[in-house]
Amino acid sequence: MSKERILVVEDDKHLSKLIKYNMEKAGFDCVAAPTGEIALKTLDKQPVDLIILDIMLPKMDGLQVCKQIKQDKKLAVIPIIMLTARGEEIDRIVGFELGADDYIVKPFSVRELILRIKAILKRNKKTKPPQSILIVDKLAIDISRHKVTVNKKEIELTLIEFKLLVLLVQRKGRVQSRDRLLDDVWDISSEITTRTVDTHIKRLRQKLGKVGELIETVRGVGYRFADEK
Repeated sequence: MSKERILVVEDDKHLSKLIKYNMEKAGFDCVAAPTGEIALKTLDKQPVDLIILDIMLPKMDGLQVCKQIKQDKKLAVIPIIMLTARGEEIDRIVGFELGADDYIVKPFSVRELILRIKAILKRNKKTKPPQSILIVDKLAIDISRHKVTVNKKEIELTLIEFKLLVLLVQRKGRVQSRDRLLDDVWDISSEITTRTVDTHIKRLRQKLGKVGELIETVRGVGYRFADEK
């Protein structure tokens, strides 16, 4: 059985070496890239299962790298953990808006990083999409192909946005609390807050256009995907 491969994008040579050593010790195959440009070239040459991405990179910063990865259909499904010394809430929100799966602030525990990596990889295996298509009003979700269309026009979603939409549609008519959505979509305990859910719902509604109105806000509780209006 081949090892799961982790790409570490970190310009601090000492920290990169430390992370790589611990990843390999934990049973992962690990490759490192000191810049965003090299990271993107690496992704073109070899597949990876998860990316640890520092924000404070030279020239092309981590947010730019994350955005470029999530805009590429072939790479968008790769989970990303943002790694940075910048711990302000606005930075976390921007990272999540771009499609990051988790966010760890330096200094951090290597053990915690490994646990989060394992949790994300386990979640992705557990939620491998079944062969099915969900249709509500003018919205169609082809789960097996990771494809969403509205009026037969394809809508580009990040991995988290896709999972959030599928979960809401599968539980159509039932209210989902923010905490429940955090548990089921993000599946890990971290710096993620309920505000993250609101941010993703807002972006999801914008991308879906008129169909986005089917995602109803239940004040003081959470969200519900309504029946066709």
